[in-house]
Amino acid sequence: MPPIPGSGLAKGLAVTLRTMTKRTVTAQYPDVQPELPPRTRGVIGLFEENCTVCMLCARECPDWCIYIDSHKETVPPAAPGGRERSRNVLDRFAIDFALCMYCGICIEVCPFDALFWSPEFEYAETDIHELTHERDKLRDWMWTVPEPPALDPGSEEPKEFAAARKTADKLRAAEEAEARQAAEDQAAEGRGAAEDRGTEGRPGPGSDRGGQA
Repeated sequence: MPPIPGSGLAKGLAVTLRTMTKRTVTAQYPDVQPELPPRTRGVIGLFEENCTVCMLCARECPDWCIYIDSHKETVPPAAPGGRERSRNVLDRFAIDFALCMYCGICIEVCPFDALFWSPEFEYAETDIHELTHERDKLRDWMWTVPEPPALDPGSEEPKEFAAARKTADKLRAAEEAEARQAAEDQAAEGRGAAEDRGTEGRPGPGSDRGGQA
């Protein structure tokens, strides 16, 4: 049976009418930012305080796109009689995102949780050489890293939280002890000043007899 003339146009108009009655799904980017999944692999953020310059991420990177420079500094002993220690100080931490293939190996092998996935994706550049981002930019991306998912109700507390709480308790106890000591010293100085003033206004021994004589 030959096709009816104009049937193709009618089918096309039917599709158009069905589409017009549905809710639009067009994302108005960049006016409206997309809602990305929490596990989106956008860029890599650096938490510089946790980095110990162990170089493990740079050694395990299959693309060799991580550049790290550091130097050693001598740390004085924490207690009298102790010995000095040396520690690595981070000078440069850069990632060339023109080479990065977003495998996430550097994040997985980091033993100190210094690297995190960020869903940030707006970092395009007009020059490929500008895709090498330094640690300042990587640190700014840490603010876009989503919070970790909540633990199960019956799970144990992470060791990192316990260690952080213990450190915070020690610092708080040291501050309180220092404040108490400062208050005691101030009170002792006040008592000493009061005693000095009382001694100055009190007549010395034998002063009356010497006057009468």
